[in-house]
Amino acid sequence: MMDRDQFREALLGVMEKKEHWASALFADGTVPRHLLPIHLEQEYATYVRDFPVLVARAYVACPLAVVRRELIANVYEEETGGLAAGRPHPELFLEIPRGLGLDVAHYEQIELLPGARAYRGYLDEATLERGWEVAAAVTVLFLEGTRYERGELDPRAEKRPVPPLEEHPLVRHYGLPVESLALTKAHRKVEGEHRAAAWRTLLEGIGSERREAVVDALKGALAHWLAYRDGVAEACGLVRRAA
Repeated sequence: MMDRDQFREALLGVMEKKEHWASALFADGTVPRHLLPIHLEQEYATYVRDFPVLVARAYVACPLAVVRRELIANVYEEETGGLAAGRPHPELFLEIPRGLGLDVAHYEQIELLPGARAYRGYLDEATLERGWEVAAAVTVLFLEGTRYERGELDPRAEKRPVPPLEEHPLVRHYGLPVESLALTKAHRKVEGEHRAAAWRTLLEGIGSERREAVVDALKGALAHWLAYRDGVAEACGLVRRAA
């Protein structure tokens, strides 16, 4: 069985691989504007719209009151914006396509690409059928987290970049008004506490007998996420550059 330090390192090892080759191409304006909605629609329908529900599944299944309090605080903010954002986070996401002049009326009937559909199927299985520990890890760590998780735990490690909103790729390359980044602003208000709460939940709440299963589930989430992002990149006309 893994001890706490081994568990922490195994989780960090997975998260440090959460990087996709197409991210730089989305960030530098390579994606044609008329194809950009594909990415936004797939992100929303795959997990953004239902993220509060996914976390709530962990909350409902968890027998530990101290962990449930961490999870329900996350659900409350995501579902209502009552702690920081003022509006539900999925609604704030829709300010992005709206700010780009896109029609958001169809966002509840988006057809998922094959990779996105498989990824969402994995998220549903992980949050419904594998216990609260896996559900929590896949949501509050993998979905919310980044490859900079080590910097959330170690002051000496590389931190998440926090550039000015005016430097956001959607603002620089696609003319998105800064005020449409309401979700990004909300995340910056609460993300520090969300990251700390995620790590408290996993490191203090998950017993040694479940740690290996949680790491395996996170590896599965990473594999499905990479395949999902491959599909989105292909649909957006992106080609992987040679190393």
